[in-house]
Amino acid sequence: MWGFESLRPHQTLRAFAPNDFPEDRLPKGSRPPNSPTRGASHWSFKIDNDRPLAGASGKKIDAMQVNETVADGLKHEFQISIPAADLDAKADARLADLKDKVRLNGFRPGKVPPAHLKKLYGRSVMAETVEQTIRDTNNQIFNERGFRLATEPKVTMPTEEKAVEDILNGKADLTYTVAIEVVPAIALADFKTFSVEKPVADVTDADVDDAIKRIADQNRDYADKGEGAKAETGDRVTISFKGTIDGTPFDGGTGEGIQVLIGSNTFIPGFEDQLVGIGKDETRTLKVPFPKNYANAELAGKPAEFETTATLIESPKDKPIDDEFAKMLGLESLDKLKEAARERLTAEFAGATRQRVKRLLLDRLDETHRFDAPQSLVDEEFNLMWNSIKAEMESAGKTFADEDTTEDAAKEEYRKIADRRVRLGLVLSEIGEKNKITVTDDEVSRAVIERARQMPGREKEVWDFYRSNAQALAQLRAPIFEDKVVDFILELANVTEKKVSREDLYKDDDAEKSAA
Repeated sequence: MWGFESLRPHQTLRAFAPNDFPEDRLPKGSRPPNSPTRGASHWSFKIDNDRPLAGASGKKIDAMQVNETVADGLKHEFQISIPAADLDAKADARLADLKDKVRLNGFRPGKVPPAHLKKLYGRSVMAETVEQTIRDTNNQIFNERGFRLATEPKVTMPTEEKAVEDILNGKADLTYTVAIEVVPAIALADFKTFSVEKPVADVTDADVDDAIKRIADQNRDYADKGEGAKAETGDRVTISFKGTIDGTPFDGGTGEGIQVLIGSNTFIPGFEDQLVGIGKDETRTLKVPFPKNYANAELAGKPAEFETTATLIESPKDKPIDDEFAKMLGLESLDKLKEAARERLTAEFAGATRQRVKRLLLDRLDETHRFDAPQSLVDEEFNLMWNSIKAEMESAGKTFADEDTTEDAAKEEYRKIADRRVRLGLVLSEIGEKNKITVTDDEVSRAVIERARQMPGREKEVWDFYRSNAQALAQLRAPIFEDKVVDFILELANVTEKKVSREDLYKDDDAEKSAA
């Protein structure tokens, strides 16, 4: 096999595509090309889109024959034939360039006979020549037709050993096919005609009080309910338990002095519910199955029994909200705590406003930019979404019937969402390209630093991960680019503020997040 890993021209377009970090495999200085691999049917090399071959790049390829065999909407396929003489001339030029660079025992620099060089490196040089020629040829075909590629082109090369041998030995023309899917031309709307309503909610004293109350509830104390009391939802029960499966104990199935907050859903589903009504020193056998997606594969999906004894039952006590409470949280006084809570809520409301405005703007872009999205991109987006949905449903033990739908209906709905996401991604990319909107390295670095701050003690690990992972960097770059494009449009659009309540600001927030 030829083993091409990438045949992507520089104009390949994928919304928010990561930057390429090509691997330089050309000989440098006195380093000769890699020795040829024996067995043409197993020849393997990688296309590097940014690397020119001496004497082979930057020239229009006139001798090739191009026949378009498929022109179906956004899909095209070409059959290309390049004469062996053309390849041979380019390979000879490459060998001539190597003549002054290689160092071989028995020869002075620059005095290695061309025939000897060809004998040693002819096959590997021809392979690199084929590699570069395919890339240049594809670029020329796509550029002449104004194509922007949705995905990497699919190149089909000869695979029979004799055919490959003949090409590498300069005895046969290079004939291959390339199949592509292109991005359609996108006519951008006039953003000055857009009207966007910006919902704004003020932070009220009641909002501040509610926020502080939630903090107090999270830090409240518990007190013994006393003899004869029964556990209720919200109580904290201290238990000891021994778990078995089919009567046999299992690793990690025992515990002593374990505190369980009934209703917190921190234990496996069904465990906490069966503690309701239990009394101090009472022993119950709790029967619960482990979730199918449980981390321990040996336990996943298996029914278990836990012989459980309650040793203490406590009820929550209200936490006084005063200066002492504020000092416990590291603030000087209750007034300072209220100031901090108001600042935090103001930032949260601003974030919610931003998300609502962004959703409205994306809806407007969706309405004004209707076109057929490249099916390969839609399929890829759908598959990512569908696999995630299936995993979530399996984790929760739910079926499509539980959601009042069918699998076919759900697939149809998520295909629509995938189509919307792809089209919006292409539109945002087009807006960014035409208006020279870019993401700087400093902006990406700041995003990496922010991620690192979220993982105290592992900052260097996070930094090294992103520095060595181009795809992860692209995932940071994409939302920055998207936000910059949104800001650009909002500067042109007619934006009006509308006062709303907190409830209206957050209304249908979950539904909007899933569809955006």
